[in-house]
Amino acid sequence: MKRSRRSVADSSRETVLNGIRTALRRGPVSESVRRELDGRLADHPASVVPSIARGGRDALVARFIAQAEASAATVARVAPDGVAAAVADLVRRHNLPARVAVAADPRLDDLDADGVLTVDRRGTPAPDDLVGVSHAVAGIAETGTLMMASGPASPSTLNMLPDTHIVVVRATDVAGGLEDAWDRLRALSTDGLPRTVHFITGPSRTGDIEQTLQLGAHGPRRLHVILVDDGPDALGQ
Repeated sequence: MKRSRRSVADSSRETVLNGIRTALRRGPVSESVRRELDGRLADHPASVVPSIARGGRDALVARFIAQAEASAATVARVAPDGVAAAVADLVRRHNLPARVAVAADPRLDDLDADGVLTVDRRGTPAPDDLVGVSHAVAGIAETGTLMMASGPASPSTLNMLPDTHIVVVRATDVAGGLEDAWDRLRALSTDGLPRTVHFITGPSRTGDIEQTLQLGAHGPRRLHVILVDDGPDALGQ
C-alpha cells in the first residue's frame, strides 16, 4: 500500500531526530517534557531586548533612519499620498528608466497614478528590470533593517534582481528590535509564516575582492527607503 506524503515526511523526521538523540546519548523525551516544550513554542517568553531598541515612536523612527543611512541606504519621508511622487523623484534624479517593476501589493496600486511612472509589470520582475518597488513588513530601528516576507504580493526576486530597489515602509511598522519584528510578522501571518523572510540592511555589498568594498555584488546596487508617515504620532516633529 502506498504511503502518503505526510507519513513519509513523519518517518523521515523521526529518523533524523533519532539520529540526534543517539549522538546526544539521550532517549525520547517524556510526555511531560514534550508538553512543556510545546507550550514554550506556542507562547514563548520575550528574549533579552537591548534598551536601545525601545522608546517612543519618534525615537524609533529617528533611529531607523539614522541606521539605514549609515548602511548606505537613502531615505525619503513622505505623507501617505506621496509614495508615487517619491519614486518618480528618485527615478529622475538618477536618470533611471521610468518603467518600474512593482510588487503585486494593493498598497502600491497607485504608483503610476500621476502619469510619470509606468508600471512595467506587477509581481515577479524580469532580469532586465532596473528598478523594483516593494513593501516591507517592518523596519527594525535597532539596525536600520527592512523585513521582507515572500508571498504572491511580494516575490523574493524583487529583493534580488533590480539594480535599484525601492522599499516602502510605514512609520507605524517600524519596530524596535528583531524580536519585535518577528512578533509583528507572526501576528500578521494568520495562515502560517511565509516561506522566505529576507532582512535587508543597505544595498548589496562585498569586500572579498582585495578588501575593496563593492556595491551590488549579490543584489541591488542602490537601496532607497520611502518612509510613509502614516500615523498621528509618526511625524517626529
